[in-house]
Formats: sequence, C-alpha cells, structure tokens
Amino acid sequence: MAKELFKGAVLLGPLPAVLVTTVDGSGKVNVFTVGWTGVACTRPPMVTIAVRKERVSYENIQATGEFVINLTTSEMLKMTDFCGCRSGRVVDKIKHFGMELDPGSEVNVPSLSVSPVALECKVRSVTELGTHDLFLAEIVCNKVDSRVIDKNGKFDLARVGLLAYCHGEYFSLSRRPLAGFGHSVAKKSTRRALHVKRFQGKKKNSKNEK
Repeated sequence: MAKELFKGAVLLGPLPAVLVTTVDGSGKVNVFTVGWTGVACTRPPMVTIAVRKERVSYENIQATGEFVINLTTSEMLKMTDFCGCRSGRVVDKIKHFGMELDPGSEVNVPSLSVSPVALECKVRSVTELGTHDLFLAEIVCNKVDSRVIDKNGKFDLARVGLLAYCHGEYFSLSRRPLAGFGHSVAKKSTRRALHVKRFQGKKKNSKNEK
C-alpha cells in the first residue's frame, strides 16, 4: 500500500469526545469538551486529559486536583460541540443548556445527569508539554447509567450511541461490536458460542424495535 509522508502531527483517531466538569474555589461548576483523553493504567485505574492553560477549567483542576469525565452520546452532540467552542469566562454553559447535575461521590465535583457514564478523577501528576498540559489522574469512582448494563451485568454502550471525534468530525458508535477481545485466539467452540449469543441478542433487539 502506497503511503504519503507528513511532518510530525497527531493523526491518531478516532477518540472519545468527552465533557469534563470542574469547580472553582467558590464552588461554581464549569463544563468543557476534551478531545485528547485516554487510558493510562488498569490497576490503579488511571486516565489522562490534555488541557490548554488558557482554559477556565485548567485553573479549576490545578486548584482542586479533581475533575469528572462525562462520556457523551449522539443526543449530546450539540452540547458537546458548544462546550468546546465557548469559554466559561463568557457563558455559563451549565445554565445555557439547563444541565442537571449529580453530586460527586468521591470528589467535590458533580457529574452530568444526562451522561451514561461518569468517571470521578483525582489528579496524580501534571506534565507541561506545549500547547497542552497533561493531567494524569486516578479514577476513584465510576457512575454508570442502568441503561448501559444488560441483565448479565455487562456494559452495552452501543445502545446509547457514544460519540467519537476524528480530525474535526463527530461520529456515533452505535453499531454492535464486530468481535470480543481474545476472539482471535479462542477455541472454535468458544467463538461459535459467542457468535450465536450475539446473533440471538441482535434478533431479540430487532423484535423489540418492531
């Protein structure tokens, strides 16, 4: 496959488009969109977010050492885009959209009620990079909407249409997964059983939609 050469640039994608909530010293809540976020460690559960210094929430996170990552859905598309284009110094985005908030469990930062999954985080380190600084944080609590948990207690995030961001465009991750982790090394009998289970699940969902 022929490939063209480009100078060093971030061509990684897609990535989750998340809404991050923070609070300032007076307890005022701000929300902003973060496109550069990722998983850093399993045990302890760690994530990263990259934030520009001029952001209001950059000051908030530096002051409190806490934030909440709220996963977004296709229904939250306008909200997600707006919160990445408008500064909290100019508009109160919480009031603008009439966002309902859930109080924090392990942090003093609320989460968005509309979000299907909220990750409460405490900052462990900050690394200065350039246009952005990298916050490495530990997830101290997860809040998960019952809509995304099936009867077996497994996450089924496909049913809510999570948002992804890729080079200036948003995408909805609404399709069913192609395969599960480890399917390439699983025994044939196991692969067959998983395939049947997924097929039955799709058939059941199609009946419900009718």
